[in-house]
Amino acid sequence: MASHTHIRFILDGEIVSVDNVAPTLTLLEFLREKLGRTGTKEGCAEGDCGACTVVIGEPQAGKVAYRAINSCIRFLPTLDGREIVTVENLKAADGRLHPVQQAMVDCHASQCGFCTPGFVMSLFGLYVNEAAPRRDDVVRALSGNLCRCTGYRPIIEAGCRMGSYGDPACWGRAYAQDAQRYEALKAIAPADSVSLEGGGGYRAPVSIDELARLCEAHPRALLLAGGTDVGLWVSKQLRDLPMLIYTGNVPELGTVAERDDALEIGAAVTLTDAYGAIVAHYPMLRELAERFGSPPVRNSGTFGGNVANGSPIGDSMPFLLVLGATVKLRRGGSKREMPLEDFYLGYQKKALQPGGFVEAVRVPLPSAGRRFASYKISKRFDQDISALCGAYAVDLERGHIARARIAYGGMAAVPKRALRTEAALTGQPWSRATMDAALPALAQDYTPLTDMRASAEYRLRVAQNLLLRFFTEHSGELVPTRVADLEEHSAHA
Repeated sequence: MASHTHIRFILDGEIVSVDNVAPTLTLLEFLREKLGRTGTKEGCAEGDCGACTVVIGEPQAGKVAYRAINSCIRFLPTLDGREIVTVENLKAADGRLHPVQQAMVDCHASQCGFCTPGFVMSLFGLYVNEAAPRRDDVVRALSGNLCRCTGYRPIIEAGCRMGSYGDPACWGRAYAQDAQRYEALKAIAPADSVSLEGGGGYRAPVSIDELARLCEAHPRALLLAGGTDVGLWVSKQLRDLPMLIYTGNVPELGTVAERDDALEIGAAVTLTDAYGAIVAHYPMLRELAERFGSPPVRNSGTFGGNVANGSPIGDSMPFLLVLGATVKLRRGGSKREMPLEDFYLGYQKKALQPGGFVEAVRVPLPSAGRRFASYKISKRFDQDISALCGAYAVDLERGHIARARIAYGGMAAVPKRALRTEAALTGQPWSRATMDAALPALAQDYTPLTDMRASAEYRLRVAQNLLLRFFTEHSGELVPTRVADLEEHSAHA
C-alpha cells in the first residue's frame, strides 16, 4: 500500500501541506506556535474548558459537516483531509465582524476575554448548522465552554441573537456549504496511508485490511481514534507514546447500519453520530447522550474507543450491557464476535489479543414492550464524570418480571451486571414490594469504592434509589422523579 509523509488540510481557503510533522503535535500548538494564531487559547490542556475550541469540516453525506472540537488534545496528523476554521477566519475582508462576533459585542458578552474566542467558535459551529437555534440549542452548544468570569447570561443571549443579523458573505451557511468547498475537501481526502517517523511513529491506514496488517505487525502500537483520552497523556502527563495507529481514515470503521435486528456502529464513528443513531431508536437515552462529555468531546471521541477503553465509569457500557450488545473483534484475518459483558476481564483488561482491535459494536434494536432506561449521577450536570451510572431493562409477562437486566458503572473495577439482583427480580410480580425485596441484593453484587467522586455508602444507596426510580417511572405512577419535573409539579400544586 502506498504511503506518504505529509498531511494536507484546508485553512483560509487554501490547501496547507505539512511534511514530517511530529505525531503528537496538537492542533493548538500548531496554530499558536507555528502559525501565530493566538486567538485559540490554552486554558486547561485537557478538553474541559473550551478556550481552545476550533471548528473542523469534513465531507459527509454529500456536504461538509462542520463541528467544534478541542484543539488542545487533538493531534494535528489526524486532521489530514479536513478543513480547519479558527476565530481569525470569521472576520470579513472589509473588517466586518461575523454575526456571532457582532452578537457577542452587542450583548456585552465578553468580560476578561480569555474564553471569548472559544465561546465564539462553539457558537459558530451551531450557527453554520442551525439557522434559528433555540435557547436550549445554544445552552447545549456551550456546555463545553467555561467562563471564568461567570458571564453566561449575555453569552447565551448572543447565541440566541446571532441568527438575526442575516447570513454574511464570509462564513455564512451558504458559504460553508459551497459546492466548491466540498469538492476541494473531497480532492484532498486521504487516498494513501500516512507514515510519520517522529516520536514512536505514526501510521494512518486507509483500509481495514491495512489496519489489521499494521496492528498484527506492531502489537505494542497504540490505537488512536479521537484522542480524547490519549491527548491528555501528552498534554497533562507528558508521556512518550509508542507507535500510533490512527483509525479515523478507515472507511469501514466509520459506518452505521442496521443489520440483523441490530444497529452496527463502526469503531471510528464519533460519539456524536453514534449516539444520534442510538437515540433515534432509544429516545429515553437522549439526556445521557447530551451529558456524555461536551459537544467538542463527542465530536472528536469515538464510540468504539469508549467501549474499547472499558473505563469502569464509562457512561455507554451500562446500557449496552443491559441491551445485550456485542463487540466484533479482529486480529489479522481472524474475526470473532462476543457479548460485551465477556469483553471486560478486569480493570483495564479486555479480551483482546495483542494486535487485535474492536471493529464494531452491535446494539440490539428495541424489543416490543421492554421497559428500559439509563441514569447518570454526577456532581455537575454537564461535562462531568459519573459517580455512577445505572441501566435497566425489564420484560413483563402477565404482570410478572420475565427477564431483568441491570448494570452499573462506577460500582466495580469494570462495568458490570447485577446478576444477584436480576435473579431476585425474575419471576416476581412487577410491584414496589418486589423492588424493595431485591434492593439488598445490590450489596451482594457490588462492593463500591470511596473516592473523590463519591463514598462507597453513597454509591450503594444511590444505586438502590435508581432502581426504585426506574420502577416508579415505568409503573404508571404520576410521581415526579426529576428536579425539573418536581419544580413544575410544585408550581401547579
